[in-house]
Amino acid sequence: MNSRLERIFSVLTECNVFADIGCDHGYMAKAMLDSGKCKRVIISDVSEKCLKKAQDLLADYAKSGRVTSVVSDGFEKVGPCDLALIAGMGGEEIISIIEKAKSLPERLVVQPMKNTDRVRVAVIKAGYAVEKDFTFICQGKYYDLISLKKGKDSLTREEIEFGRTNINEPTEDFKKIISDKISKLREYLESDTMSDKTKQDMISEIEKLSKYV
Repeated sequence: MNSRLERIFSVLTECNVFADIGCDHGYMAKAMLDSGKCKRVIISDVSEKCLKKAQDLLADYAKSGRVTSVVSDGFEKVGPCDLALIAGMGGEEIISIIEKAKSLPERLVVQPMKNTDRVRVAVIKAGYAVEKDFTFICQGKYYDLISLKKGKDSLTREEIEFGRTNINEPTEDFKKIISDKISKLREYLESDTMSDKTKQDMISEIEKLSKYV
């Protein structure tokens, strides 16, 4: 697994049945079985071609009946599971999968590629509580990772924007991301083409971000 997948794997908890929604090559499902974190996996993908790659990777486990594979749009044909992962998709796609699901697992881990703030709102609305919500850097790119468990929760405006764990326990990765944003805003401030209001908005944004670094 690459370092991004390793970070995702680190927040996956032990369970009976693990479902990888949009499994692609099946690396996460194999890691769950190899580590003994789960007894059985369900691999699903909307693409039969992608699912075949995962099936090939998990062929040995499939012989013992520990792998179920389905071509499925989200949770549509997945069936019961304790923990599900939805990773590497756009936020709107993740939201669509959650909203269309007839039932959702006790635990859910999501790793949106964009629009994470909207995902945060959607998962709370779907009946989840945040366990971890942090940002990490991998090969020069940053990724948001959210671990959830069924329960009541609510988010502040800052938690929706930045992630609860980032605010309460800021990592060096998060601090670097915020520092880079502040540097870019300061560069923009040097431009003479923007209006006074725009400049004031940027100054306010810098002040807001500065408390996280």
